[in-house]
Amino acid sequence: MTDAEFNRLVVFLESRYGINLASKKVIVQGRLDNYLARNGYANYGEYLNAVEKDRSGHELQNMLNILTTNHTYFWREPDHFIFLRDVILPWIAKKERHTHDIRIWSGASSSGEEPYTIAMVVKDFLGLEYGKWDATLLATDLSSEVLRFAVKGVYLKEKIQVLPPAWQRANFKQIDEYNFEVKDDIKKNVMFRKFNLMDPFPFRNRMHCVFLRNVMIYFSDETKRNLVNKIYDILEPGGYLIIGNTENIDKEATQLEYVRPSIFRKVQG
Repeated sequence: MTDAEFNRLVVFLESRYGINLASKKVIVQGRLDNYLARNGYANYGEYLNAVEKDRSGHELQNMLNILTTNHTYFWREPDHFIFLRDVILPWIAKKERHTHDIRIWSGASSSGEEPYTIAMVVKDFLGLEYGKWDATLLATDLSSEVLRFAVKGVYLKEKIQVLPPAWQRANFKQIDEYNFEVKDDIKKNVMFRKFNLMDPFPFRNRMHCVFLRNVMIYFSDETKRNLVNKIYDILEPGGYLIIGNTENIDKEATQLEYVRPSIFRKVQG
């Protein structure tokens, strides 16, 4: 891959999806070389032409599936889920005691572990009231491949063992010796959709909480600022934004209030 070809790919991905891979040439080439060879492309120029001209979007989606990292697991960064249980959900329950409506968005849902964990926290918090609430969680991602996996909700036994044993029994059904599937009462409350964070947000109602963890590390500072401000606009007054523990946002460039590391809140008004 020449520098010109790499720069062309970097500009293309950042302009469309906000993904900045300018410092990751070795990783990008390592992931794409085999794909080009298998599919008969003579060079990266030919491949990029195909991506840009393919009206079906098939080649572009394959590129996104290959280049976007989807490392996640159940109960990742547990302090966020504990804060959701102990602080955010009690606030929502009080605020929406008449509407029984909980609106949470997992904006980089990957293979489903994060939104399913959130759904389990909500179910555990509501207890016997669970069926009386509209607790449908929106879970979005760029990659159609990981979304297909997430919708199936089937995970290896060792993947779910990080969860409390009672949660494993209550929320998963065993398929065979190695695989477990998320039960329907959790599945029905997680709505998976493909979505580009750079697109206008289509939400009719404001969110009580947005999880956007470990995705903005791929964005430039300007892209991060613009995205955080878009999220501010679709949060309920008093609503929360949760980012990854290793991430940060420019506190001077947002109206969100700092709550604690990786957690921010919109002023209640």
